[in-house]
Amino acid sequence: MEYAVTHKYRGTSTRAALMRAGVQTRLSSVQYASFKPRARRPQVMLQIFNLNLLATILLLSIVAVPAAACKPHYGAGASDASQDETPSRIATAATKPQPDLSGRTRFGDASFYAKEFAGREMADGSKMDPHGDNAASKTLPLGTRARVTNIDSGQSAVVTIQDRGPYVKGRIVDLSPSTAQKIGITQDNGVAKVRVTPISVPLPDGSTKPGIETPDSKP
Repeated sequence: MEYAVTHKYRGTSTRAALMRAGVQTRLSSVQYASFKPRARRPQVMLQIFNLNLLATILLLSIVAVPAAACKPHYGAGASDASQDETPSRIATAATKPQPDLSGRTRFGDASFYAKEFAGREMADGSKMDPHGDNAASKTLPLGTRARVTNIDSGQSAVVTIQDRGPYVKGRIVDLSPSTAQKIGITQDNGVAKVRVTPISVPLPDGSTKPGIETPDSKP
């Protein structure tokens, strides 16, 4: 060791060489001591990161379980109820005309079936006859016999209510083309102001109510 030191630090005393070697050795020890923690620092940071990640996962699991338990359950019953209460169903139920069993006279517009409706099935199951006395009303019970009078011309005809309609605001009866022609409704005018006076009105119990003519009443 002495040879190596004196050889390395030629021209100096052994004591000086040893002192220098000792200084150099201490410096190396300090540098190694300061370098060693730096080498371990990434491992420590990785461990801290893993611990933080694990804590985050545990916290999320604790919060998620009560939230899932409190979530409302929509079963088949709730689904059926929501379907039954759709706006279209509510609107249909609210606007569906109720049968008018009063036998009163009503006033409004009359129109007639278009040609393409000839032979089509009506509400009572029979076929629409363009030459028959079949007619349509929104509220008169099926089977009602009524007189339809053109207010302008005074012409009238007796019809049987066998269908539902017309679904146009202001119109109270649809006639066959033959009946429309009888009371003065033509292809040119298409619509006329009429008075509909029930003659007989079938009742739900199977009996028939005589119509009551009240010309001054309004629909």
